[in-house]
Amino acid sequence: MHQNDTIAAIATAPGTGAIAVIRVSGPEAAGVVQGCTGGRALHPRMATLVRVRDARGLVIDECVATYFAAPASFTGDDTVELSCHGGMLVTRRVLERVLACGARPAEPGEFSRRAFENGKLDLTQAEAVMDIISAGSDLALRAAQNQLQGAIGSQVSAAVDVLINVAAHVEAYIDFPEEDIAPDTTETLLGELDDAVGILHRLLDTADEGRLLREGIRTAIIGAPNVGKSSLLNMLLGYERAIVSSTAGTTRDTIEESVALGGLCLRLIDTAGLHESADAIERAGMERSRRAGAEADLVLEVADVTMPRVTLELPLSGARHLLLLNKCDQPPHPDWEAETSAIRISCLAGSGRQELESAVQRLFLHDAAETDSLAAINTRHRHALRQALGFLAAARAALLAADSPELVDVDLRAALDSLGSITGRIDTEDILTRVFATFCLGK
Repeated sequence: MHQNDTIAAIATAPGTGAIAVIRVSGPEAAGVVQGCTGGRALHPRMATLVRVRDARGLVIDECVATYFAAPASFTGDDTVELSCHGGMLVTRRVLERVLACGARPAEPGEFSRRAFENGKLDLTQAEAVMDIISAGSDLALRAAQNQLQGAIGSQVSAAVDVLINVAAHVEAYIDFPEEDIAPDTTETLLGELDDAVGILHRLLDTADEGRLLREGIRTAIIGAPNVGKSSLLNMLLGYERAIVSSTAGTTRDTIEESVALGGLCLRLIDTAGLHESADAIERAGMERSRRAGAEADLVLEVADVTMPRVTLELPLSGARHLLLLNKCDQPPHPDWEAETSAIRISCLAGSGRQELESAVQRLFLHDAAETDSLAAINTRHRHALRQALGFLAAARAALLAADSPELVDVDLRAALDSLGSITGRIDTEDILTRVFATFCLGK
């Protein structure tokens, strides 16, 4: 990738549609577009009707060109977006003409990378662009939007700011002892370190939530034969995905589908009924059921409210668990009359979905009232946060032991580097700048 190149790519999804957008970005973006439109003048933040012509002067398509002059664009470079008709052939021809006039094909992620390199986005915001595109639920989309607005980056920056202040005091004491700068007391420095650690722990606590939002909640539907597991799958999906039959053993293998429920994405796994069987194929299916339950984030245990209670040996393995009593449109068996913790549903009547949604939200959302400020870290962020916390624990121990300030500074610098890798902004000069700005050294 070369920052001075002018790049171009189709910015809309493949296929046929009413409109397609071709994005051109770089120092020669306006000139490239003018070269394939007969020199038509482009004005910043104005839409201009243009005709893209081939080398012989024949019109390829009539387009709308919108010009964004640097730095007021997504990438921070001059950018032109050509909105053309959305046919696959015409879109390809327009792009080919743009490339022939001086642009080169953009590499994957290159527009977002330029936005990062030009200071328009930090790394967490760049990652959020892809999270928005791939969001499979309302809450995943909201978390990605919050991340794009800087929800994670701002918290990391707050911790970095505190640590830079601590490092500035420590390094001033190391580098300028002749100025008789008195260091903050150990208690004050420890208090500032604890403030930063608290911020990082709060971010780290969102790791599991972030995984579930991005990947979906792996949900195993488990129960005895003929209790309505496949019917539940079909009810949640809204169409007949699984075969429903009164014959035991109809479902012999797992069936997987995804559904949005209560703002969350559930990756539903319909499993074979658990019971005693001499059939080798059924036993293989039940083994897959147990494995699905062991690997699940959530187990929906389905029971028939009209039948006697049967205790199943469920392979929960730490998964959250909900008991669903199906066929509640019929009189219940006495075994279930005292059951108060179960969710009562009827797949035939389509009742109980709202109660199930609320129960899932309670299990997986710590505070539904705060979902507007939802921010959830990903695996890369978690690794960097854990590294930073390890270095800060070492720095804290060195302070308590009254070790050499150089040792404290090494760990502080390492923690700052780890946090800098989250946002992609590592500037070791910030500490020295803070030293000179905070302490009037007279130099």
